[in-house]
Amino acid sequence: MKTTRNLLNMFRRPMVVGISILLILFVSLPAIGQDDEGNKPAGKELARPAFESVWIIDQQTVILPTAKTLEFDFQHRFGTVQNGISDFYGIYAPGANVRLGLNYTPMEKLSVGLGFAKYKKYVDLNAKYAIFQQAKEKGMPVSMSFFGNVAMDTRSDAEGSYTGETDVHRLSYYGELIIARRINSKISVQISPSFTHYNAVDSLYAGTTVTMKNDMIGLGVAARYKFTAQSSLQISYVQPFGSSTEMPKPGLAIGWEISTSAHAFQFFVSNYQGILPQENIMYNPLDFGKGEVLIGFNITRLWNF
Repeated sequence: MKTTRNLLNMFRRPMVVGISILLILFVSLPAIGQDDEGNKPAGKELARPAFESVWIIDQQTVILPTAKTLEFDFQHRFGTVQNGISDFYGIYAPGANVRLGLNYTPMEKLSVGLGFAKYKKYVDLNAKYAIFQQAKEKGMPVSMSFFGNVAMDTRSDAEGSYTGETDVHRLSYYGELIIARRINSKISVQISPSFTHYNAVDSLYAGTTVTMKNDMIGLGVAARYKFTAQSSLQISYVQPFGSSTEMPKPGLAIGWEISTSAHAFQFFVSNYQGILPQENIMYNPLDFGKGEVLIGFNITRLWNF
């Protein structure tokens, strides 16, 4: 138990750790270009990757960086825009969320990563495996990958709701199968069924009479329209299948991506503030249709080792 507490104390300082790593990487490491052909097996003509980044707003995409690539993720969600100019449409709001992540691709088709999020002081370990890739002409019509993570709520007992409980109650799990197709040089689409599990949840959703469950099935769909060599429009939608239509709310986001060989920048409007997929799909209280939206952005940076 003492060892676990020491780990928790370390993880409660994610911003210090993440920013330090970020500064070291930007100063010391050279940038690389991303091979558009991805992980191309000998003798096979594969389609170009369906997306430019591992993210399409709030969802993972089907692609992985090439082997021996280190990726840094900086994801930020401001507060909701409902207060208008008083907090500059959420930019100065106290409810902002941020996540810093590092992912590495040690071999073809596999990436592993670690992330730190401000909200609930989540620490997450994640992995993605490319099952197969779309063929250029004849053969496999789609690409498929599996993504999964395990996250830990590292708030102190005073900050959270785990007083007197074991640390295993702090854990949550997420897994999804991502299926994507590059339709042509401009349009790509994907669908991703998912499963979320929390070891411990509240009996009711906050402010409602809706009973919470430990498990949640979800379905995500996303699409990209590339209108220049570096810019594309993106849309993302995630539907949870719970016991009520009241909670949690589905997630909808619309954004703009600018990408280069080593960077991707996404700027969007969304009603998801949790960043981690299990947090969004299990707890999201914001309703896009009622204007309960926020401004967010994702930045990714690649290096070769």
